[in-house]
Amino acid sequence: MTHLLKNHIEVFAKQTSKDGNRYNGDSYFLTATEDYFVCVLADGLGSGKFAYESSNAVAEMVEKHHDQDVDTLMRFCNEALLHKRGAAVAIIKAYFRAGEFVYSCVGNIRFYLYSPDGKMTYPLPVTGYLSGRPQSFRTQRFSYQRNSKFLIHSDGLNITSTKSLLQYKKSLTGIMDEISQRLSVKSDDTTYIAGSLL
Repeated sequence: MTHLLKNHIEVFAKQTSKDGNRYNGDSYFLTATEDYFVCVLADGLGSGKFAYESSNAVAEMVEKHHDQDVDTLMRFCNEALLHKRGAAVAIIKAYFRAGEFVYSCVGNIRFYLYSPDGKMTYPLPVTGYLSGRPQSFRTQRFSYQRNSKFLIHSDGLNITSTKSLLQYKKSLTGIMDEISQRLSVKSDDTTYIAGSLL
């Protein structure tokens, strides 16, 4: 499990592989500076080595260029998938001083933001996947409150009560443990990332 803790953010990330396969078709990258937090989650089409190659190309692209804006990152990720199998991709970037999130997603990746006042934000992704073909992106910007929690996960995880999972009183480790308990059947590659904006 990955743990990131900076002045303005704390994040945990965990992956499980389908049937214990060597290659996980999901890849992610996350980092934080004094000014922003960036997270990308990519779910390569299918499973196995070729799915991993697609999703890993996306994660490596964001790692190299995480200082760019979300639209630029999505374009770079799409270019990285030319002649590969393709991937669902979601990118979130939080700007700490502005108290804003920028989010873009193509494909079946879910993102939830839960505010201390009980408001749940759930931006809808664009259907499809990135494959290097010309693609339009729907990039959304929204404000957040301090101590908001978020969850981003690939489609290997099916949660029916996300709001109760992210309730303000629950710790991040508690959220991660509860998700792990729900993943008793490893029928798909799964990645889940939970964080708190401090």
